[in-house]
Amino acid sequence: MKNLYFIATLIFWLTIVSFWIALSWSPESDNAINRNPIVVYSLSEVIKHNQQTDCWMAIHGQVYDLTTYLPQHPAALRVILPSCGTEASQAYDTKNRSREHTNAADMLLKHYRIGVLKH
Repeated sequence: MKNLYFIATLIFWLTIVSFWIALSWSPESDNAINRNPIVVYSLSEVIKHNQQTDCWMAIHGQVYDLTTYLPQHPAALRVILPSCGTEASQAYDTKNRSREHTNAADMLLKHYRIGVLKH
């Protein structure tokens, strides 16, 4: 019985590790930037999306549609809404209080990228 338990446990963990390795090597795990064609937006286009129901931001030359993320944002809406429709790099970098966003926030932001900002 002990042998059966040991073998089943070993197979289980080998399967988990195999899936983890396969996912880490998968092209799907690459940045979303590589999967989508590059769309270029002007700041005048970003400015049009300045509402809670339609919120775009330009951050470090990238354009993000954060509309669906707003309800999940840990800060109150009154903190993030003024950045909708703006070039929000400074606000993102400092969180308006001289603190940086975490690496996890940077990774999450990539999922909302819709294009690049026209220089």
